[in-house]
Amino acid sequence: MALGRPGLRRTLSGYAALVRVPNLFTAPPDVLAGIALATAVGTSVLVTEALGAAVASVLLYAGGTTLNDYFDAEVDAEERPERPIPSGRVSRTTALALGTALLVSGVAVAFVAAGLSAGFVAALVALVVVLYDGPLKGGPAGFLAMGTARGLNVTLGFASTSAIDLYAAPSVTVPPWLFVVPPTVTLYVAAFTYMAAREATGADRRAVVVAAMGAAMVTPVPPVVVLSVDTELILVGVSTLLAGAFITWTGRALQRAYRNPSPEVVGPAIGTCVLALIVLDAAFAAGEGLGWALGTLSFLIPAAGLTRAFDIS
Repeated sequence: MALGRPGLRRTLSGYAALVRVPNLFTAPPDVLAGIALATAVGTSVLVTEALGAAVASVLLYAGGTTLNDYFDAEVDAEERPERPIPSGRVSRTTALALGTALLVSGVAVAFVAAGLSAGFVAALVALVVVLYDGPLKGGPAGFLAMGTARGLNVTLGFASTSAIDLYAAPSVTVPPWLFVVPPTVTLYVAAFTYMAAREATGADRRAVVVAAMGAAMVTPVPPVVVLSVDTELILVGVSTLLAGAFITWTGRALQRAYRNPSPEVVGPAIGTCVLALIVLDAAFAAGEGLGWALGTLSFLIPAAGLTRAFDIS
């Protein structure tokens, strides 16, 4: 009874902020996009494997954001004292233990539920996450590392299918051009991460332009990839509509940030860019059918809804 209800709520809100609850729903769409495209070109996947890869991606993301706050505790104490660690809602030692446990759990779930190939990719994601949170943060290599982690998330989707086999005879059974998708996600995420690095103090307009260029460059890719899958033209149309929605949504937010690059405007723009990744993933998932596109897009509902209660960045 030492921890009263107000204290319990404060503690739980601290952990929710630590793992960025809304953002957790942006991780499975990366995996679903990878699975959808891999199955569209003839590979197979079990429901348990797909589910395992999706759950692993959530655990890896939660571990990454938790360790991010662990490494940033001193900076946050000055720039963002409301964050869980500097505010005292979660201790720094606890954040380190929790973040490490979440990353290890994510890799373990991928190995057990989705197979050796998925486990190997999940381990790569965990490694890149640690590099981004720790020694690489703040520089060009750090922005690229953050993007690479999300690009590998798409590859985790590939690896949970029969597309990548690391058993007795290592092989890749999807067309090489399909591997343009992970770098596409990497480019987009790296671009808005560059802008996010200046969120607390406000971004300069150059950083906003970089994010806008990243979004613009990746927009045409999903319809081209879906067309290359040799699928129905109606699905190419769906992919094109989703890609159009993606660039419209991000474009408006980034335009506001360019006009007023203050923390109050840049923060929401970053949040939009994070959520819009779900739409980009859905545009890729259209390659396997309308159901895959809508299923991927459905993650936007809880992600966007939870931003009203929890911080996204």
